[in-house]
Formats: sequence, C-alpha cells, structure tokens
Amino acid sequence: MSLHDELTVAQRCLDDLARCVSRLEQHVGSGLEIRRMRSDTEHLRESLSLLRATAPRQPGAPRAEMVTISDQPYDPGLWTDVDDEGLGARDRHAP
Repeated sequence: MSLHDELTVAQRCLDDLARCVSRLEQHVGSGLEIRRMRSDTEHLRESLSLLRATAPRQPGAPRAEMVTISDQPYDPGLWTDVDDEGLGARDRHAP
C-alpha cells in the first residue's frame, strides 16, 4: 500500500474510534475516563493531520515522451505489398 493509502486507512480508523467513543459515552456517561478517551482521540486526529501535511506528495503519473512526426510525405516504398483496409490487395479483385 502506498503512503497515501495508509494515511487514508488510518483516518478511517480514527473516525471509527471517535464514533465508538461517542457510543460509549451514551452508555457510561461523560466521566473522567470518557473525557480522556475523547481528548486522546482528538490528539490522534491532530497528529494524523500534521503527518498528512508533512508527508511527501505522491508522484504524478509518468509523463509520456513526446514524439515529433514530420509533415513530409512518407516514402512510397513503405507501402508496397500492403493491403488497403477493407479493399484488399491492389492487384486483386474482390470476390
């Protein structure tokens, strides 16, 4: 997996953790332990955000090499003994 993919997976896991902490808070109330878990979760979010900001960017897609095609006519010798597409050979008749 690439670094970008790993950071995305970590972000999803942190989102899941935040949802779980919220559900736990509904069951046990907002005691010291839950407040600490919520604070730790927010701290992890901030740390991941900083890591994402400082991570090297993904290299773009490799650039295709530019090929220059001349405007000069092609050598007719290149086309001897070839069939015209859909028409067949020049010296034969269609069936």
